[in-house]
Amino acid sequence: MYKRILMAYDGSEAGQHALLECKDLMQWTGAALTLVAVMPHHIDFIGAEGGFYDPQITEREKENYKKILEQGLQVLSTAGFAANGEVLVGETISEITGYAKKVEADLIVVGHKHLDSLAARWWRGSSSGALIEHAHCSVLVAITQ
Repeated sequence: MYKRILMAYDGSEAGQHALLECKDLMQWTGAALTLVAVMPHHIDFIGAEGGFYDPQITEREKENYKKILEQGLQVLSTAGFAANGEVLVGETISEITGYAKKVEADLIVVGHKHLDSLAARWWRGSSSGALIEHAHCSVLVAITQ
């Protein structure tokens, strides 16, 4: 069964649903859980000719991601489960899969909310699908309607 679970947590409704799934999995398996929040690289664009990087904006954003992560860890702690967490910075799929390899996770858990319109599904793409293609281990996608 699973010994190390990595969960990508963003604080969304789908993420909270996935957190409930993780609590159940931890109870059934006794697995260790690590939560990660992935913050994209932040570049502010001025115009067509380029952009600039503002470290103050990046630090504020990182603090926001830390708060989201701490909220998820607090939910687990209140329910009696121990977990650790980390904010990662970069491209979501590569950060999740790379960190999963680093901690030798045998399961990755993510939340996913079905989108109503075809246009919304097309525009957004499928992060869950891309994660499944790049992961070295099993992936559980907790679906929220």
